[in-house]
Amino acid sequence: MEIHNKANRIRLLNWKMPQMRAFHFSWFAFHLCFFGWFGIAPLMAVVRDDLGLTKTQIGNTIIASVAITVVVRLAIGVLCDKIGPRRAYTWLLCLGSLPVMAIGLADSFESFLLARLAIGAIGASFVITQYHTSVMFAPNVVGTANATSAGWGNLGGGTTQILMPLVFAGVMMLGVNEALGWRLAMVVPGVVLFLTGIAYYRFTQDAPNGNFDELRARGELPAASGEHGMGASFAAAAKDIRVWALFVVYAACFGVELTINNIAAIYYFDNFDLSLATAGLIAGLFGLMNLFARTLGGIFSDLFARNGGLKGRVRWLFIAMLCEGVALMFFSQMQVLALAIGIMLVFSLFVQMAEGATFGVVPFINKKALGAVAGIVGAGGNAGAVAAGFLFRSEELSYQQGLFYLGIAVIIASLCALVVRFSPEAEAEEGAAYRDAAGSTPSAALSLR
Repeated sequence: MEIHNKANRIRLLNWKMPQMRAFHFSWFAFHLCFFGWFGIAPLMAVVRDDLGLTKTQIGNTIIASVAITVVVRLAIGVLCDKIGPRRAYTWLLCLGSLPVMAIGLADSFESFLLARLAIGAIGASFVITQYHTSVMFAPNVVGTANATSAGWGNLGGGTTQILMPLVFAGVMMLGVNEALGWRLAMVVPGVVLFLTGIAYYRFTQDAPNGNFDELRARGELPAASGEHGMGASFAAAAKDIRVWALFVVYAACFGVELTINNIAAIYYFDNFDLSLATAGLIAGLFGLMNLFARTLGGIFSDLFARNGGLKGRVRWLFIAMLCEGVALMFFSQMQVLALAIGIMLVFSLFVQMAEGATFGVVPFINKKALGAVAGIVGAGGNAGAVAAGFLFRSEELSYQQGLFYLGIAVIIASLCALVVRFSPEAEAEEGAAYRDAAGSTPSAALSLR
């Protein structure tokens, strides 16, 4: 699709621009989704005791929390092409808030598993975030915009680890026991998600020039049926081997991040004999790197594109993935708490830069099927988390061993980045578009005004 009047700068404090309202609402909504999605993770030690869960059962709930997201992400991308990101996000937030609040009704492993499975659908929010910023920003800053919105959203993986134990402690101060405390704590993110869905509908629009239905009525956007329908969009993306290469790449970066979000708190709690709050705080540091790390991945993607074009973006993606795998292998061998934290932060830096680098490439694969491409690649992240989850559900395999094998898999997956190639015509077209957008930018691409 051809969207006009995309922003060629990111003006962080300019709320009058529809591009910036979409930017801020999309990252904030994605950030909040982590509180519903992984809010229970830092409380798992309490839930384990309350419901009597085994390690295998906890592993199964981890897999469930990310499994359904694969399917929903595949669907949500083409849904964005059809109804626009504004309505897609509104429905996802409002409907997704219901199982978040309902998880407190779980009284057995089976009901808890089903609740985590249903909650996993809100993980598709990432695809809408990337879609919305992709249609709002020009080629010279789209990598930075995508990486920053996703990074600040992923930051929720860190703040969740830190804040949910505090919410739980606050609920406990009301005089309830632990068994009721974790259930009431999960009501808080559910309510906030529902209210955010209403605000998203009220204050954002699909594209710089208006909503998709308005653009189609004016003939500025193809109709969402027939040749341009959801099935055709998905088929066009699914036939491109580059999309599946990025699927594997994203499985090995975002999939790894989701896995760490699920196991980090209980990993530090069990292996270093820490309190629940301290383990959650340290686990939260991994996600807090998203404050700048994923943005760096997008910035470097745009910088590599300045001189190397689309090939430069792919080259940077490979470098980031390779460094991620090596850092993860080192992290798995750490036995001293201080060293484990330090190496975890280095590993976190590269895993999140790799994520930003991935979606620095995605907008250029197929513009006519952008939603489908983003959906398939985004689903790769959750498919990777599902696969990684099997490493951490076995009673025989330690978490350290699982992390080491995961590091090897990441290094192998980094080679898939080299499969992504572009025709000379595409290179020339995007190079000209980059120069045009950059040439009309009077100052830094990322600014406060």
